[in-house]
Amino acid sequence: MTDLRLPLHAAALVALLPHRPPFLLIDLVDALEPGLSASGRWTPPADLPGLSGHFPGDPVVPGVLQLEALAQLSAVVALSLPRAPEAPPPQVRLAGVDDARFRAVVRPGDLLLLQATCAERRRGLWRFTVAATFADGARVCAATLTAGG
Repeated sequence: MTDLRLPLHAAALVALLPHRPPFLLIDLVDALEPGLSASGRWTPPADLPGLSGHFPGDPVVPGVLQLEALAQLSAVVALSLPRAPEAPPPQVRLAGVDDARFRAVVRPGDLLLLQATCAERRRGLWRFTVAATFADGARVCAATLTAGG
């Protein structure tokens, strides 16, 4: 398992998550309670793949990428639980999205504050309440995510 001293930057996140740039959508994790919750940050870059076509001349970060950033943060919560050194890392994959709401347009360069809280865990499934806000506290998006291995 990786060193979980906060904040977790790219090197620690790459050691913990299966995602790699350019699809690692978390810049850092600044708070973590293993198995319970985490908060982090992501600033979508101007060169984010696909952004030039969404929309030409008026780039908007797709909601699906906002949810993916929140799903990756949720995976940090799940994967941060202690395990035996010889145990293989568990697989945590997005299995469902419920009640997703998008309340603001996100553009490259906007700082998103991410929050993921485990609402339920049983039989290999995790349910997370997730939300992203701008630095001023304005809500960007929220959802309930289900993940499993």
